[in-house]
Amino acid sequence: MVPPTWNAGGTKQKMSEDAEREAGVGDSKRVEGEALAKEGRPRGKKRSLVAEGILQPVKLCKAELYKPPTNEELTRLKETESLFHSNLLRLQIEELLKEVTLKEKRKQKIDSFLREINALLSTVPETPQRDITNQSWLPSGVKVPLQQLPFCVKGHFRFLPPAEVKVVGSYLLGTCIKPEVNVDVAVTMPKEIFQDKDHLNQRYHRKRALYLACLAQHLAKKKLFGAVKFAYVNGNHLKPVVLLQPQGKDMKLVTVRLYACPAQGVFKTSRLHPNKNNVRTAWFTEKRSPVAGASEPPTPHYNNSILWDLVLESSLLFLSEAAHDFQGMRDGVSLLKVWLRQRGLHQGLGCFNGFMASMLVAYLLEEHKINKVMSGYQVLRNSLQFLAATDLSTSGISLSKDGVSSLPTLADFHAAFQVVFVDPSGLVNLCADMTASTYKQIQFEAKHSMEILDDKTMDGFHLLLMTPKPLIRAFDHVFHLKHVSKLQAACRKMQLLNELMDRGGNYVAATLPFLIGLLERGLSRRILLLTHALPQTQPWPIDADPPKHKDFGSLSFGLLLNLEFAGSILERGPGGDRPEALEFRQFWGKRSELRRFQDGAICEAVVWDAPNMSQKRLISEQIIRHLLQLHMDIPETSICYTGALLEPVIKMGREPAGTGEEAMLSVVRSYDDLSRKLWKLEGLPLTVTSVQGAHPAVRYTDVFPPVPVKPDYAYHARIEGRESLLPLAEKPCPAYLAPMKVICHMEGSGQWPQSKEAIRRVKAAFQLRLAELLHQQHHLLCRASPTYTDVYKDGYVFRLQVAYHREPQILKEVVTPTGMLKHEVTEESMQLEVETLHLPFLTSSLHGLQQQHSAFSGCCRLAKRWISAQLLSNSVSEECVDLLVASLFLSPAPFTVPSSPQVGFLRFLFLLTTFDWKNSPLIINLNAELNDADYVEIRNHFVAARPRLPVMFIATPRDRQDSAWTKEKPSAQVLQRLLVLAQESLQVLEKQLMDPLGSQDVKMVFRPPLDFYDVLIHLNPKQIPRHLEAVDRPAKSFFRGTLKSGAAVKTSAFPVVDYDPAQLYLRELQEAFGDLAMFFYDKHGGEVMGVLWKPSAFEPQPFKVLSMKGRMMSALAPEPLTVPNVEAILEDFKILGEGLVKSVEARTEKWSI
Repeated sequence: MVPPTWNAGGTKQKMSEDAEREAGVGDSKRVEGEALAKEGRPRGKKRSLVAEGILQPVKLCKAELYKPPTNEELTRLKETESLFHSNLLRLQIEELLKEVTLKEKRKQKIDSFLREINALLSTVPETPQRDITNQSWLPSGVKVPLQQLPFCVKGHFRFLPPAEVKVVGSYLLGTCIKPEVNVDVAVTMPKEIFQDKDHLNQRYHRKRALYLACLAQHLAKKKLFGAVKFAYVNGNHLKPVVLLQPQGKDMKLVTVRLYACPAQGVFKTSRLHPNKNNVRTAWFTEKRSPVAGASEPPTPHYNNSILWDLVLESSLLFLSEAAHDFQGMRDGVSLLKVWLRQRGLHQGLGCFNGFMASMLVAYLLEEHKINKVMSGYQVLRNSLQFLAATDLSTSGISLSKDGVSSLPTLADFHAAFQVVFVDPSGLVNLCADMTASTYKQIQFEAKHSMEILDDKTMDGFHLLLMTPKPLIRAFDHVFHLKHVSKLQAACRKMQLLNELMDRGGNYVAATLPFLIGLLERGLSRRILLLTHALPQTQPWPIDADPPKHKDFGSLSFGLLLNLEFAGSILERGPGGDRPEALEFRQFWGKRSELRRFQDGAICEAVVWDAPNMSQKRLISEQIIRHLLQLHMDIPETSICYTGALLEPVIKMGREPAGTGEEAMLSVVRSYDDLSRKLWKLEGLPLTVTSVQGAHPAVRYTDVFPPVPVKPDYAYHARIEGRESLLPLAEKPCPAYLAPMKVICHMEGSGQWPQSKEAIRRVKAAFQLRLAELLHQQHHLLCRASPTYTDVYKDGYVFRLQVAYHREPQILKEVVTPTGMLKHEVTEESMQLEVETLHLPFLTSSLHGLQQQHSAFSGCCRLAKRWISAQLLSNSVSEECVDLLVASLFLSPAPFTVPSSPQVGFLRFLFLLTTFDWKNSPLIINLNAELNDADYVEIRNHFVAARPRLPVMFIATPRDRQDSAWTKEKPSAQVLQRLLVLAQESLQVLEKQLMDPLGSQDVKMVFRPPLDFYDVLIHLNPKQIPRHLEAVDRPAKSFFRGTLKSGAAVKTSAFPVVDYDPAQLYLRELQEAFGDLAMFFYDKHGGEVMGVLWKPSAFEPQPFKVLSMKGRMMSALAPEPLTVPNVEAILEDFKILGEGLVKSVEARTEKWSI
């Protein structure tokens, strides 16, 4: 089958109707002529809609309506059931394909543009023959789009008009997709331009670049084009192309890429096999060869770049034949392109682009792994399955027919390239520039995608084809090589002259495989995957010099950590007397030392410094910095490691500065000990059946875990008659000591009363008894109250709360006026159920989750710190945030489970902004208790009851219908504000983390925008007990009346518990003025409170004696109306916060009194 082409004369060659239909570039006039002949009139709007595939309602007679389904319909139904899991996935894929494929109208405009380009290309004037190095004849408005190093090269060049102009690539195959529409046009350079031996020493590449420079200079003068630029093909600097865009509003219609390629028969392909040399060392180094007749190294990448241009046309012919009568291939390739684009694998040096995707599908067709009746979705699945199961870095594939002895073998290709996929000619490796790590990334993504598609509980379409996976969000740790120019020195140190010659002097491409290999060996089992961003340069104007290798900017790398080994501080090597020990010492340098192990062996070993969990997470950073400095002379200052830049906002401020994991373990140990003591208490009338922690610290999610406190008596006053301390008014507020709630369930018994009040009294008696027994039997300082008992232990305060399992049930009992007993859910029973049942279950579930995934704690704490920093800590419950973060670990798709707090936090922001809170429930399968049927049931209930459910609906196995943790808050307004802040923060943060040369002040996203508020209340830091928890931590703060943990002082009086004046003031403001304004505060050391007036409160209201609080009579209205008395309210803010409030700032530019 012959593909449609344009020849030099500009006439369109004949093509068969099938090819015309596939290409989608048929002659629109002929189609219109046929339509007029059939209808006798032009097609109307309705007809054109049908032609574009939009379904219209059809009236059917009764016989049509009830006729049995056809074979095709039955096949479609069966396919939907077995392949798609649901009809929705099929509809989504069909809709996506409609969205990304080009419309007929756009194709007609593109065809017209191509015809005009074709006409212009035949008018470029000839030039006389000159030496290649004599480039003085080039006009001043154009530069050669190639780095000519070394400059001296033999040969002559003259420009002749193209022998042929052909459209090649995806446009004719019907696999060209939006948003970036690129049409490739091959411009054939006449034979007369070339001389013998032009394949040597970049002569061909110089001539090709000069040819494109002539074309670009001629076309740039024409008004047809809005932009004429140069660019590199997939980041390969030996292969420039000319980019052409239309003028005016059609500029984004299409980008035409002009490829220059030689006429057939110019080069002998046998000279360009991967084991042949075509770049001479003496020429490249500009030095005489040291040994006469010495063998030259092969230049496979250089040879491949010439061969690629020779097979452009034959590749198109091959693909046209494969796509003939196979709509599924076109759809499948389009879906595969979308999948690659979302993962950033579709462009750059060593990418897996659309052309390779088409070739892969053609290979599967050749191998009978797919057939021509398959749909696009089946083609996508089979392609992903093949990629997941086949490692092209060890067992390459070839489209070439076997049995041609003159062609290189797969073994020859494997010896020369890291990844092997040979084209139909048997000469070109399509994956020549790809590194093994990039292919491993593709393989990893394909495996993961297949798992998602096979899981019925997931929305596979949205996760695979609609969710972008940028490097910074997909990998646990990312680091950047700030200046790629440092790789030049690495080339010299590693003696990579041969690779440098092969890559045309591109030291980035030459060193990258070695750099990756070095790090993979050093990190070994600590990582699951190591990959790199694909180097690429932006297009440049034709009058500018081509970008140099260092213009790649920085080079980014991503690590997926294996948590089982990532934090190991020891690298054990071979025994000191073994031959491998020398190699180990050479690899690790001075870090390697002989050590004796517990089993008596004396081995080489490397020990990394990491005193706490925070630093253990960064052992991989130490390894990378050490190895790159040792083996490649890359200084530490050139490496920007962004694995943990956000962690300082949750650091405790003590040395060595950890992120609080050790403090949390200390809390849990103390809690476990208290639990054992409670279990073993003697003298209680009923035994304790369970002890359950209900504080964030016990589930490892407290932003700043409680620290042991020893109060300084001289700093406090004492309550007479009670062993309790009080804060002194003249001193700074004492250190904040959070009470940790612990629920003690007492055993059921017939002795429990059946009335609410009596149960309360019995519980109060238990509280007193617990205090007595703990003091008597374990000498613990206790303070009892009717509803809880505070226990001071190891410097922490635990708040014990007695619970009786039937109490929520008894609270639901209501006696009707007729004396009937009925059960009714009350506010009180709900509250008690949440406190005594749901909260302990959530705490134990999340405690278990932390044991499985060590990054959960840090991620949760970063999320809460960010919400609090935005002054929203009182507007979103802590449990809600814990559950949102838990969902990232239990349903991480399309990503892997986060292994670092930072990447988890980025995904938390992404979840907030992209989840459809209005139309979908967030289902969190704690302890894997939900099955497929439960998911369906929860979704059906959500749809049926949506109007009365909270704006943010979170379902868990024990809370499927009520969303207890989001029932009260956030409100719709707060959620909207949260989403806006999350979107802005994510954009700013990802930009900062991916720009090692820019500002990396990541705390920026933790500083709230205060211009949003109507009134700002500034607080006195002296009375803020958590002042040191602020995002921008003050260098000095106030003494808070605590002794050092090692102080030998026995505590005999109960310290001040849960005293935070700022939080108490906030509560008073909400109670007093909650109907007039909303109040916002960062409880972690915030010095400012934000106030927003409620618009509804400012509407004039009729005068009522009982509702005059904070209001005054309006002088403007004829009848008696009241309005808020803003001046008095602001004065009240100061009076209520006397000693705590420094000033009240009214932002009157936003409103007027």
